[in-house]
Amino acid sequence: MLRPTQIAIPTLVRAKAGALDRLGRYLDRSGHRRVAVAMSQGLTAPLPDRVTSSLKEQNVEAAAWIEVADNGLESTVRAFADLSKGVTAIVGVGGGKALDVAKYIAFLGRLPYFAVPTSLSNDGFCSPQSSLTVRGARRSLPAALPFGVIVDTAVCLNAPRVLTLSGVGDLVAKFTAIRDWKLAFHAKGEPIDDFATLMSDGTIYSFMSHPAIDLEGIRLLATALLLNGIAMEICGSSRPASGSEHLISHALDATSARPRLHGLQVGVATYLMSVLQGENTERITALFDSTGFWDVIAADPFSRDEWMTAVRKAPSIKEGYYTVLSSRDAVPEVEHLLTSDPRLVRCFQ
Repeated sequence: MLRPTQIAIPTLVRAKAGALDRLGRYLDRSGHRRVAVAMSQGLTAPLPDRVTSSLKEQNVEAAAWIEVADNGLESTVRAFADLSKGVTAIVGVGGGKALDVAKYIAFLGRLPYFAVPTSLSNDGFCSPQSSLTVRGARRSLPAALPFGVIVDTAVCLNAPRVLTLSGVGDLVAKFTAIRDWKLAFHAKGEPIDDFATLMSDGTIYSFMSHPAIDLEGIRLLATALLLNGIAMEICGSSRPASGSEHLISHALDATSARPRLHGLQVGVATYLMSVLQGENTERITALFDSTGFWDVIAADPFSRDEWMTAVRKAPSIKEGYYTVLSSRDAVPEVEHLLTSDPRLVRCFQ
């Protein structure tokens, strides 16, 4: 049964060049004068100094600086327990680990969270979950959407290109995720939230209107990934953003000798699953061709054997999660594609 929809969404959203230097102003305008900042360890200079200067200019006190080296649950809970009194908001700056840690600290403290990603490698910066490590295994734990999302498009444009392409890979997964959701509806009667699917589907076409790695492309990618997170919050599920392609990536994380960036794994799996589903393959191909996605994968190919292991394992990753991989034994089809499809052949060894 579908639940009545009543959600919290980000109130402050800024996606523009120079937004990082206005962080202090955004916090001050929201009434936050004493905050805790969780920042990625080794964040490239001068980004940490720009954050510090921005806060000082507006007399916003950083009561705690948490340098995030790992996203372990225990260290995250300790950071929450060590928060000083009077902190009114949590700010996460940097990559995925720092943002997940900051988001979970904010969730535990029931405090507003401000997400400041410095790259766009996936949709996690505005999702209702935190990806944390629990006893050596990655877990998605419930969290809250950020109150504010500040994306400095110039900063993200200067991030390593592979990170941006990882974000592109995570974005196109919405094609196959929505198709899997519809398959689950027809096969198992699983309810579909039409608005969540409409929003998730629309985000891809938004970026496809300008599929370039420039300031405008970064802005479109940032807002698309942000809206994906909201789509998940709307329906209380990862269904509009995660399907069979994510199951393969999760299986790779668990079994591969060297797991790669989430969005790179997901992007290739999305192309593969689109062929099995019989939809959207040409759209995905055009987007990957225009952005150079395939070239990045081919420069550091995946293991074909590891992927076959992951495809076999994927249907058991989430019990009762129906996808195209549940509809039939897809292993022979995948094996054939990995050795015959001209784009995939380049990406595997």
